[in-house]
Amino acid sequence: MTSPDFHVLIPARLASTRLPNKPLALIAGVPMVVRVAQRALASGALSVTVAADDASIIQACEAHGIRALLTQPCHPSGSDRLAEASHLLQLPADAIVVNVQGDEPLIDPTLIRSVAQMLHQRPDCVMSTAAHPIHTPEEFASPHVVKVVLDRSSTALYFSRSPIPCWRDAPPSATAEAHPPTLPSALRHVGIYGYRVRFLQRFPALEPAPLEICESLEQLRVLWHSERIAVHVTPDAPGAGVDTPADLERVRAWFGAASPL
Repeated sequence: MTSPDFHVLIPARLASTRLPNKPLALIAGVPMVVRVAQRALASGALSVTVAADDASIIQACEAHGIRALLTQPCHPSGSDRLAEASHLLQLPADAIVVNVQGDEPLIDPTLIRSVAQMLHQRPDCVMSTAAHPIHTPEEFASPHVVKVVLDRSSTALYFSRSPIPCWRDAPPSATAEAHPPTLPSALRHVGIYGYRVRFLQRFPALEPAPLEICESLEQLRVLWHSERIAVHVTPDAPGAGVDTPADLERVRAWFGAASPL
């Protein structure tokens, strides 16, 4: 199957409460956001652009041959930042953009391409994203792990921090992977998104949804406004992101032991 044309946008914000100057944190001598862009370039995207809120990020990207542009510093979310970036880049309304988070230096380029492919195959959807099976009861129960349930066409029905779907008749000793095969698998949502540019530029103007505010999940705004999100299910969990100093050290160790892109 021929891969669709798509672009990658990487939002990068300098401020971080748990890891100051996170986009510029060095991983094997290269800023983290540059490592992310290098992975994205391997996905086959037509273009990869970092959308930053600070000139220091622009300078770091350009020093490593990565295209970057400066966006307004006051955006409330990454989606708002990407909407501005897609406008500045004058991307066509029907183009597909994949939002790759700037703190995912281990992201699989194949996953990026698969999310774009999913949206390309689903003209009924304005967005795409990804998920993978949950195998531990701890992940299933954790409010820090976002779950998603799908319809028969792999379209998102709901995202939640609560354990969904709920196996009503589960015995007390049941685990997340011990349910009968006739029941749907528990799926962990992966925070990567594909957008059609037309919708991406419209999204910031949509009224925030009560469910979005309750769960603190921005993607619920899309469902609340009766739009559809296609979900690519991958068998494996993606590489770990970087939120804390401990995460950063683990990723640095991986790059020290592997041959990075």
